[in-house]
Amino acid sequence: MNKAFTKETDRDDDEDELAPSPIPPGTKNYLTPQGYQCLRDELFALIDVERPKIVEIVHWAASNGDRSENGDYIYGKKRLREIDRRIRFLTKRLDIAEVADPSVHHGHDQVFFGATVTYVNQDDVQRTITIKGIDEVDNLQGEVSWVSPIARALLKSRVGDEIQLMTPGGLEQVEVLSVSYPAPTPQE
Repeated sequence: MNKAFTKETDRDDDEDELAPSPIPPGTKNYLTPQGYQCLRDELFALIDVERPKIVEIVHWAASNGDRSENGDYIYGKKRLREIDRRIRFLTKRLDIAEVADPSVHHGHDQVFFGATVTYVNQDDVQRTITIKGIDEVDNLQGEVSWVSPIARALLKSRVGDEIQLMTPGGLEQVEVLSVSYPAPTPQE
């Protein structure tokens, strides 16, 4: 049968590629207060602003008649599926979120969730990372997920500790140089 006559599915081909990292079984979905607020803001923006705007476009496009060649209708329906998928994802993740405020560790030298850690490897290459939640990580800002290999290796270590990290290139020694946390915000 010719591909032109087959039914398209509602599922996008690239859906799996864009899927966020799964939470390891038996663990919690840790988020910083700022990360939780960002996800919450995104959810409400999708529900209150983006979705109603697209629904209006789809309604208008549907009223124009033939939907089979109506680009506004086809694109709008696809965009609605994307928005609804993201709303479902955000709702599930926020429901199971465990907000952990890293500022409670301010002044400590041990590595916990939310720490900004500077370490040096055996080749004298120094790096600084911040350990954050799976859903709030921005790799371009030097943030890593708390389930990443480097974060798992660093967790509970202290300034001056040497730890072993398994990398694709083999076992690597790293030394913790500094640990910092954001300062607590004053209560109003």
